[in-house]
Amino acid sequence: MHSSHSSVLSTAAGIDCCLHVARRLYGAELTNRIARALVVPPQRQGSQAQYIEQPVLARSADTPPTKTLNSARHLDEPHTLDSLAARALMSRRSFTRHVRQYTGTTVGQWLLSQRLSLAQRMLETTDQPIERIAERTGFGTALSMRQHFGVAFNTTPSTYRREFRGQ
Repeated sequence: MHSSHSSVLSTAAGIDCCLHVARRLYGAELTNRIARALVVPPQRQGSQAQYIEQPVLARSADTPPTKTLNSARHLDEPHTLDSLAARALMSRRSFTRHVRQYTGTTVGQWLLSQRLSLAQRMLETTDQPIERIAERTGFGTALSMRQHFGVAFNTTPSTYRREFRGQ
């Protein structure tokens, strides 16, 4: 087991080194896309959770639940299970079942992953203040966004922005 563990660490160190070189040669944006494809953060701190981008839907389908989820991408609007089920013209229970079938998760978890993913992209690509990003992603407050970010990624939005940009 020890040799297997050190092999994994060596591979991770090699990937981190390659991403560092890519960032120097090609910039943060391309390096971030490479890191997403590899399912690793472009810069890894010892305690930071890995970056994994969530797929929107497990498979594409043109159904009321999937249309509703796609329209729910305006994350600065308030969304609840009841409001989304009503928009899909479905009962709460039926909508929940269909969402789980297409996304593999609950409505609440899907919304949270969409909010976190958008927050990550905004932190990576804009200089907007954390408070504004929290509003635009549906977290409401910077405190709420920090709490969710901490649970999901074991880091703060400010630290994530600095590390993702290689600063």
